[in-house]
Amino acid sequence: MTEAILLVGGKGTRLRPLTVHTPKPMVPAAGVPFLTHQLARARAAGVDHIVLATSYLAEVFEPHFGDGSALGLHLEYVTEKEPLGTGGAIRNVAERLRSGPDEPVLIFNGDILTGLDIRALVDTHESTGADVSLHLTKVPDPRAYGLVPTDHTGRVLAFLEKPQTPEEIVTDQINAGAYVFRRSVIDTIPAGRPVSVERETFPGLLAAGAHLQGMVDSTYWLDLGTPAAFVRGSADLVMGRAPSPAVPGRRGDRLILPTARVASDAKLTGGTVVGEGAFVAEGARVCGSTILPGAVIEPGAVVTDSLIGSRARVGERSVLTGAVVGDGAVVGADNELRDGVRVWCDARIPAGAVRFSSDQ
Repeated sequence: MTEAILLVGGKGTRLRPLTVHTPKPMVPAAGVPFLTHQLARARAAGVDHIVLATSYLAEVFEPHFGDGSALGLHLEYVTEKEPLGTGGAIRNVAERLRSGPDEPVLIFNGDILTGLDIRALVDTHESTGADVSLHLTKVPDPRAYGLVPTDHTGRVLAFLEKPQTPEEIVTDQINAGAYVFRRSVIDTIPAGRPVSVERETFPGLLAAGAHLQGMVDSTYWLDLGTPAAFVRGSADLVMGRAPSPAVPGRRGDRLILPTARVASDAKLTGGTVVGEGAFVAEGARVCGSTILPGAVIEPGAVVTDSLIGSRARVGERSVLTGAVVGDGAVVGADNELRDGVRVWCDARIPAGAVRFSSDQ
């Protein structure tokens, strides 16, 4: 198995304002674009040819990764003119694949951070003779996901929509967003229109008697679709909880990129990342957060589980918890921003303008 498709066309609407200027797979996690981690893990598993299915801000990818040679890969890029969904995106890049009809093609969603044993998924696919093999993971509360029950051999029995009642929760197994397709199966996906693999392709294959195999791998798995999840994923990469050969430094409590500056008495903990050219001033405390390139954390600010965009600024003594500050935004001194707040790109919050506690 030498080639893969990476689905990186989504708009990342749940991550806005991080994705206003940057496609979701290119938002930095642990110091490099998240996509770098996926490419590096695929290469480590023996993949050498990857086709990126792009759409939103498609022009960003190739200038950064080029032909992939720096990562030991051969990369190609195919851009959708209109969004085609997961299945449509897979079909749209089929002509760039080199595999024979019965050879396996690996497919990744571009927003999943996982410790999946990629070779084991391919080996399962080949040993069972499946048409499509799916990475499944078990979650404590599957109500937010589609369910994928299997028999005792791992053969997929059904694809069930998000359960609405306790009786509908027949398994804790969910689709984890990585697949191996027999090359010929990709050609059966309708071309030139939106197609969902979850709602159309997979149920259709089952109804036609195809062999869909599930492999449960319950190592690290995280959907990076929300700001809170993205920040946590980055911190887990830094601390070594999530595996990646692409983290640019030693695993530990913090990752400071080479041109970043951190005052000697500033405290960085919990997998915090300080990006290129960023500055964390004296007395600041930053925990479990991502500080993107060129951002400034002023003296005495406290930033927890937050993401501070490129060239943004957090003023003196401001306290941010679970916040997202967009690129170029300024949070003035003595503000207090709590869980879920999103400060849009280039916005300006005056000093002392937002508080939850009293001003005493």
